[in-house]
Amino acid sequence: MANLKLIRDRIQSVKNTQKITEAMRLVAAAKVRRAQEQVVNTRPFADRLAQVLYGLQSRLKFEDADLPLLKRREVQNVGLLVVTGDRGLCGAYNSNIIRRAEQRAKELAAEGIGYQMIIVGRKAQQYFKRRDYPIKATYEGLEQIPTAAEASQIADELLSLFLSGSIDRVELVYTKFVSLISSRPVIQTLLPLDPQGLEVADDEMFRLTSSGGQFQVERSKVAAPVKGFPRDMIFEQDPVQILNALLPLYLNNQLLRGLQESAASELAARMSAMSSASDNAKTLISSLTLSYNKARQAAITQEILEVVGGAEALSG
Repeated sequence: MANLKLIRDRIQSVKNTQKITEAMRLVAAAKVRRAQEQVVNTRPFADRLAQVLYGLQSRLKFEDADLPLLKRREVQNVGLLVVTGDRGLCGAYNSNIIRRAEQRAKELAAEGIGYQMIIVGRKAQQYFKRRDYPIKATYEGLEQIPTAAEASQIADELLSLFLSGSIDRVELVYTKFVSLISSRPVIQTLLPLDPQGLEVADDEMFRLTSSGGQFQVERSKVAAPVKGFPRDMIFEQDPVQILNALLPLYLNNQLLRGLQESAASELAARMSAMSSASDNAKTLISSLTLSYNKARQAAITQEILEVVGGAEALSG
């Protein structure tokens, strides 16, 4: 009977764990929807900014404009902006991006190029601090769904380091959202800005939907406007001055998009991890229930044999 009680307690414990993992999966799904809404809400500003930059690009050659954010110089120090999460329970999301950042740091060191890390997220901060990597700044406790204010704060730090000459290039190491079960660590150069990268290109948006009780992601192409300014448009200010004011906004937008992609990837990874945990709990409950039934049947059989044996002894 003691064995039966242990199995029964184990089954109840696994059922309680299953309830928690399922609740965490649903919470992550709700937050993915919020991330989706934020991408949709920031889209009009991003499209308008892209249109203005495209119009300015058609009026002047970016290569000829003496702008600090476009100026390329010999790379001696690189700033690695690494984006991870503050929490775990999201599969290999954090470990994958940490591994990619560590690999990039080794590549730079092998080329004789110095680097400094700007870290977003508690997980990467704990990992790299324990290993004495050069860390310039850290950010943690950000909103689960990144905001423009948080992106602007990080961008200001990057601009300060770049314009002061402390670093000659800024690389963003983040996780690109592909689907609910797939994401990949990528590296994107933020500074100096690439003139060709300012050209408008087709972009993608994701939408979390449900079908047959299962979550799925729909991706759709977003055609950004590519119209230039009318030829008779007159600028009250020098286009170079306007461009100099808009480029930091473009940097903020690029950084915000990277933070949004990382947040969506983390939430999707947590959904997937919690879904797997719930499935494993269900399998374990079935196995334990079978073991419980076998042990109970064996106990009943043993009791019957004891009764029969006692009856035979009395009749004898």
